[in-house]
Parts: sequence; C-alpha cells; structure tokens
Amino acid sequence: MRVRPLAWQLPVVAALAGVWSAAGFFLWQSRVPSSLTLPSLDPGASFSAHVLSRTAHFERFLELSWVGQQVLLVAVFAAYAIWGARFMRESAAGRIGTGIFLAMMGFALTWFVQVPFEILDNWWERRYGVSNLSYVSVVLGGWLSLGFTFLTLSVAVAIVMAIAGKLKQLWWVAAVPVFVAIALLQTFVGPYLVGGHPLRDDDPVLAAAARRIEHEEGLSGIPVDVLDVHSYTPEENAFSAGLGPSRKVVVYDTLLTGGLNERQLETVLAHEFGHQARYHLWKELGWYALFAFPEAFLVAFATRRRGGLFRPESIPVALLVVVLFNLAALPLQNVITRHYEAEADWMSLQTTRDPTAFAAVMRHFGTHDLSNPNPPTWSYILFADHPTLIQRIAMAKAWTARNR
Repeated sequence: MRVRPLAWQLPVVAALAGVWSAAGFFLWQSRVPSSLTLPSLDPGASFSAHVLSRTAHFERFLELSWVGQQVLLVAVFAAYAIWGARFMRESAAGRIGTGIFLAMMGFALTWFVQVPFEILDNWWERRYGVSNLSYVSVVLGGWLSLGFTFLTLSVAVAIVMAIAGKLKQLWWVAAVPVFVAIALLQTFVGPYLVGGHPLRDDDPVLAAAARRIEHEEGLSGIPVDVLDVHSYTPEENAFSAGLGPSRKVVVYDTLLTGGLNERQLETVLAHEFGHQARYHLWKELGWYALFAFPEAFLVAFATRRRGGLFRPESIPVALLVVVLFNLAALPLQNVITRHYEAEADWMSLQTTRDPTAFAAVMRHFGTHDLSNPNPPTWSYILFADHPTLIQRIAMAKAWTARNR
C-alpha cells in the first residue's frame, strides 16, 4: 500500500514541533524578574485629558485604515487564488519563470490596493503634524517598495520551486533554512545601508555617555550614529541594528532636538544598547525561523491539490496562505516583540538607575509622537509591538519600589 505524502511528513512535523517548543522556551528567557508586578496606573495622572483624547483620535483613524486595507487585501488574494492561474497563458517562461510571473502579478494587484490607503494615511499624519512627506513621495516610495518586493519575491519563488522540483512535498524542510540564511544576511548588511553620521559630531557629551552606558551593559565597539529624518518627519525614534561587526545604534536627529535632556536621552540609549546586550536581533531571527516552518508547511499543505509548489499554478494559493498566516500570527508576534522591548526597558532602568528620566521620556513620546498611552484591548492586540506608555511608566515605578 502506498503511503500518502502527507502521512510520511507527520513524523517530521512532530519532531519539528518538539524542537519549536524547546527553542521558543529558550528564546523567551528574560532579565525582567518573573516576580515583577506592574502597578495599575491611572492614565490621567501622567497625561492630560487633551493628550489622551488627541492620541486616541489620531491612532483610531490609522487603525481603521489598516483594518480596511487588510480586508481588501485578503479579498484580492482570495480572488487571485481562485482565478490567478488563468494568467499562465500569458507566460512562456517555463515552470519557474511562470511561477515568478504569477507571484509578481499577485503583488502588483496589491499595490493598487495599498496606494490609496497610504495616501490617505499620509494625509492624516500631515494633518496632525507627524509627517512632512509629499504625496508624490508616498507614491514613488510605493513604487520603490513594490520593486523591492518583486525582487525578493522572485528570488523566494525561484528558490522554493527549484527545491520543490527535487523534494516535491518536503520542499519546506529544506527551503526554510535557506530563507533564514537570507534573513541573517539582510540583518547583517542592513546597518551598512542606513547611513547617518557619528553622534559625537552632534553631541560629544552624549557620545561620551553612550560609551559609558555601552561598557556598563557589557558591550564594546558599537557605534552610535545619527540619522537625519527631520526633512520628512518630526517623529523621534531610535533603533538597534546589525549583528557582530555590523552592530549599530541609530538615533533620529529629531530625538536630539526634541526637548529631551541629557539624562533622558541616556535612558533611550541604554534601552537600545539593552537590545544588543540581550541579543534581541539574534533572537528575532530565531523567532523568524520558528514561524517560517509552520508557515511553509501550511503552504505545502494548501497547494497539494494544484500539484504543490512544483507547479506554477499553485503560486496564487501560496500567496493567499502567506497573507492569512501573517495576519493570524500578528498578535503572537506582537507579544514577542513587546516582551523584548520590556526587557530593554528593564536594562535601561538597571543601567541608568533613573526611573524619573525614563518615565519623563514616555510622557514626552505620548505628547510629541502621538502614541496612545492607553489603547483599547483590540488595538493593543493587533498593533502594539511595544508595551503601552502607561505600562512602561508602571515598570519605572515597579523598578523604584524594588530598588528603594
């Protein structure tokens, strides 16, 4: 009796599920004490009624815009999954070339869905003074983004279909490590493409403090660069990037001129160095791999009726599965990123030992960047990849109580 392809994949799936659980447990480890309890705070005690109302109104429009965009995208991809294979008659590029063609056609359709929403969102952000981008820049940026998507998608489809040509239904076991290696390369190279100039050129005192903070968090040789963004946004932000020799902390020039004092800026730097000290970028790559395996398995399962990803006509179905999986996984991915952001906050408090400055930064972000300090639950689940500002202020108070 011939064993069905899906049946002989089950042992592989079971083994990977065990590895998934063990790896997830390891990646979840944190310096934040498990016994730490955040106090319940009244948002009105930290933010004025005007700020709470203004931030809630600002974010509600963008959230509803995002929901509308996702509903329309799913509808477009569902329709494409049903009828997209008809475009095959337009291609004479062979099996892999036709698969790439169908993938590009699918994402070309999404561009027409996304651009109106991006224009609408930019109008709203300009109205609230958090964007200086022209509408032409939004459209051209959409074209550039689409071009990058086409390039990466073409490479991904070519890799998957080539592997599927050899391994048929088990292509996903071999393809995921390839994609993880590509993601690792992108993370490593990314900081070299960001640009910017050394922090010491703008603020030598803060640059010296950065070196002290870096040393206190057990790090060395990580530069801090300033990225000029004031021409297209007044948003204040900072981020950590890179792996190994490419590690870097980047701060927006608007952060340096936004009204924060030196001690408050030090808490921001300590937070970003905390990401590096706790290997969060490596851990994010680990989570990328953990999510990629079930995603690829579901794609393989869903495309069996069309011959699997060996056949180009399965590509529209594969795209629909990827879109649905990413939407379904978004709340869990937000939980993970919030976990790491909370750990970076704890590292900042442990290093600077200045909860007052830390809390002041959070209040500043609520007022200046229009981040809702206390979003509704549905919004928190879908959109919050950081703890809320109230939660972060509560952590500062919990740290104070623990170290009093």
